[in-house]
Amino acid sequence: MTLFDRLTAARAAGDMAGLAAAIPYAGWMGMAPEATTGELLTRMRFDPMLIGNTRLPALHGGTLGALLEMAAIFHLLWETENAALPRIINITVDYLRSGRPVDTLAKATVTRLGRRVANVAVSAWQEDRNRPVASAQLHFLVTPPAG
Repeated sequence: MTLFDRLTAARAAGDMAGLAAAIPYAGWMGMAPEATTGELLTRMRFDPMLIGNTRLPALHGGTLGALLEMAAIFHLLWETENAALPRIINITVDYLRSGRPVDTLAKATVTRLGRRVANVAVSAWQEDRNRPVASAQLHFLVTPPAG
């Protein structure tokens, strides 16, 4: 089964876990979409391998950047009818405070969806949504559905 087939089947079944399973990197990093609050969020489960600064300890900035990117990709895959995995054009990340060694959540919002390019804003937080640890602006090349 191709990646596109797996994504299509996950969308059709309403299976967010299937969406995450279609992207092995997300599983390896402990990231998965969820809708427990009625909105699409992405959770990165804490794992000691995610620590970048052992003295604080704090999450590595690259793991936060990866979470922001995956949240945007999950959102685009779930909410749009893309014919393929979105390809990143660029990402700008703002690191706002140290990420502590706990689960981190992210919420993506499509700010513009054109025929070929999607602009997405993402915010990541830990216990308090009003105190984000990082945010990002991303631009993706998207493939419109066939037909």
